[in-house]
Amino acid sequence: MFVNSLYFITSNELTPENIVSGIKINEQHAVFEGHFPNSPVLPGVVQLQIVKEILETHLERKLAMKTMRTCKFLEVLNPGKNQNVRILIKYKQSEMLEVTASGEDNGKVFFKMQANYL
Repeated sequence: MFVNSLYFITSNELTPENIVSGIKINEQHAVFEGHFPNSPVLPGVVQLQIVKEILETHLERKLAMKTMRTCKFLEVLNPGKNQNVRILIKYKQSEMLEVTASGEDNGKVFFKMQANYL
């Protein structure tokens, strides 16, 4: 949905239960025209969608969020100041896919979330 337009994956470190993806955000993407002019912010819901897209690509299947235990947006993600972000994902398959994820750049943590996917 957003991969290769809003963001581009620049690196991947994969283990059986972890994904660390480096992404580069396209600060010229249309989403920033409305969110917000002259003060761009990557919407929180889009940050969560990026986690889902990275998981779907890695697991080679579609996912649907079932529950969200926690979600905190800790810093504003301005694409002009933070074009390169690391997405850290830990996951465990049980009845559902249990996921803990965060987005970071240079010591700033933009979001943390825990969710379950089907």
